[in-house]
Amino acid sequence: MTLAKVNKNKRLPQTSYSDKSVNSERLSGDASRRSAKVKAIKAEAKRRNINLITTIVTCAAVLVFIAATILAAIYLPQIAIYVPIVALGLALALQKYTASFVAFFVITFSKIYDLGDRIRIGNTKGDVRHIGLLHTTLEEVGEDEKLGGEVTGRLISVPNLIILDQPVLNYSKDYSPGFEPISSDYMFDEVRIPITTDSNVEKATHLLERIMKSQDEVYLKQARQVFQDGYPRFLDEAMSGPRVLVFVEPQHIWIKGKFVAPLKSRNDLRSSILLQFIKETKAGSDIKLA
Repeated sequence: MTLAKVNKNKRLPQTSYSDKSVNSERLSGDASRRSAKVKAIKAEAKRRNINLITTIVTCAAVLVFIAATILAAIYLPQIAIYVPIVALGLALALQKYTASFVAFFVITFSKIYDLGDRIRIGNTKGDVRHIGLLHTTLEEVGEDEKLGGEVTGRLISVPNLIILDQPVLNYSKDYSPGFEPISSDYMFDEVRIPITTDSNVEKATHLLERIMKSQDEVYLKQARQVFQDGYPRFLDEAMSGPRVLVFVEPQHIWIKGKFVAPLKSRNDLRSSILLQFIKETKAGSDIKLA
């Protein structure tokens, strides 16, 4: 397989009025989603206060139980022999609950994920809706090849202990240029287009790059304003690295472009890029879809 980088020094056409109108509508939609996320975060803050109270009460109950067991062993020697048996039975019966309880503090203090993050734990993918003492509630997100990464509407309760032995993929976090972990609603996504081997590949790559830059320009500006000097590291590549790559296969040629989009708007943006590419290639005959 052959890999070729596209020359980016060519002057690109100006963004059309229709593109600006679409970007403005898309930006408005993103603002409403962010407002909803802020409300959800406030609601989660209240739930966390309740969780804190529950944690204190639970810890107090455990300490009382331990103290009562010790006192019983001291003042009632005849039942002391049963204490280790009861303790062992409880340890075996509650080991998973204990692991989930401990994992709650791991999640909370290490910030593996937060409310609203899109994560994958093992084979489970979803948006975090609640972090409880024993379980994390996710709003399920379909696999890209099945449902385009869209929310399915189903809730999944995942035991917290899973994070102790399963990798956690967080789509909503990244590193800044100073290697500080930050929350980011933006990510790189990819659009792939197969064209025939007799197509004008250079023209196709320049066309795709122009369309992507006109479509995701609003998000790049938005991300720079939001993060300023602490922007996610992948934005460096978005602003200065190659955006379109070419892969050659025996039957056809793939042109693959990377664009920047908010996590939950990337499917809409990908569709918009593809529709515009198809529309513009129909005007000529030197670019043919395979």
